[in-house]
Amino acid sequence: MRFLCIAKSDERTEAGIPPDKELFATMGQFVEEQMKSGVLLATEGLHPSSKAARIRLTQGKLTVTDGPFAEAKEVIASFALIQVKSREEAIERVAAFLKLFGQGEADIYQVYEPDDFGPGPPS
Repeated sequence: MRFLCIAKSDERTEAGIPPDKELFATMGQFVEEQMKSGVLLATEGLHPSSKAARIRLTQGKLTVTDGPFAEAKEVIASFALIQVKSREEAIERVAAFLKLFGQGEADIYQVYEPDDFGPGPPS
């Protein structure tokens, strides 16, 4: 099972303040271990929402809103794509990452797999 894990932003990440050197090194070691184990498929941090744009199409009208966005807690700071055996394991892995920071919030979403849609059309 694959899960998209989305870490929420906070005041520091929205201000563009990177983690201190010690935390950054700890994060790097954690990421390397997760990659080597085959659990972590991809991960990246994102620039603050002040550099982002929100695009909306409603009734044929396209609207583009430049950041920053008001609710920092609803802004994505980083993401990871992981492959694990269960939702519970995904929760455990994300909890371990959040514990590096001592706080934080993240959402996890299971990624659809081809098998989720049943057999393909008959040939």
